[in-house]
Amino acid sequence: MSLASAARLVIARRALLLALAASAALGGCQSAQLTAQGLSPVPPKTAISQDIALGYAEVRAPAELVMDYKTGRVLYELNPDGLRYPASLTKMMTLFLLFDAVDSGKISLDDTMLVSPNAAAQAPSKLGLKPGSRVRVSDLAHGIATKSANDAAMVVAENLGGSKEGFANLMMTKARQIGMTRTSFVNPNGLPDPRQISTARDMATLARALRASHPRFTSFYAMTGYAYEGKAYRSTNHLLGTVQGVDGMKTGFIRDSGFNLVASAERRGQRVIVVVIGGKTGRERDAEVTRLVDTYLGPAESISTVAALPASNT
Repeated sequence: MSLASAARLVIARRALLLALAASAALGGCQSAQLTAQGLSPVPPKTAISQDIALGYAEVRAPAELVMDYKTGRVLYELNPDGLRYPASLTKMMTLFLLFDAVDSGKISLDDTMLVSPNAAAQAPSKLGLKPGSRVRVSDLAHGIATKSANDAAMVVAENLGGSKEGFANLMMTKARQIGMTRTSFVNPNGLPDPRQISTARDMATLARALRASHPRFTSFYAMTGYAYEGKAYRSTNHLLGTVQGVDGMKTGFIRDSGFNLVASAERRGQRVIVVVIGGKTGRERDAEVTRLVDTYLGPAESISTVAALPASNT
């Protein structure tokens, strides 16, 4: 590592320490966890472990977790609290805050948001939004959930938070409220930043809280495809429509994270959240998620048996 690179890493780690210290102080007043009955308070965190503060996330290291959706009980785990780069799994939090704003009446799905030059300049994957244009909130949500569009995520961040940094503060407040204790968010889309870290446990916590808090929006991350301005996009979650019971939620990839996927799946009345981080390839990641779904929900039903079952309302 060059001297300049080492200096940048030290600066990034110091910035992370300050940011997490501030968020911990705020989260100590507002922390809560999701239970079968809803959100209930949990004891505040009074200290930040050194590994989080310094941002020691492992590169392309595996981490997995299977959580029972109804109870929150962990059914299986592999390195559940090891620090990892969430990549586009981050966008679940961006959608969470967007749906919060819609449900609170601050905005509607038919409102539009302004695209800044900064948002338009985000690296792919993106919708190719034009600076100065206005995009409907529903299109932004679909673009984030289905296409994993980095430009759409930044539009939401800047319009709701005033800036990327302002939105990151909102993300951290929400993270602590729902019980995410080992996560640091600094951008809304998961593009590479050494300070943007999380764990398999925190990602499962986020997915469960998102689904429980906004059940009427589950269709956004369950769609197999989406069209915007005449162009069709296939969902980045290739298990949708191919693995029985999988009905969300989000994929992610950057070089240092490997291939990530958080999946929600339901079979025979039982629902689980499955998290796989650090897959070597997208195909390997998908196969591992499928294996875990089959293991903890039982094998998929035959076509004839599925046809005879009543439709699920979850």
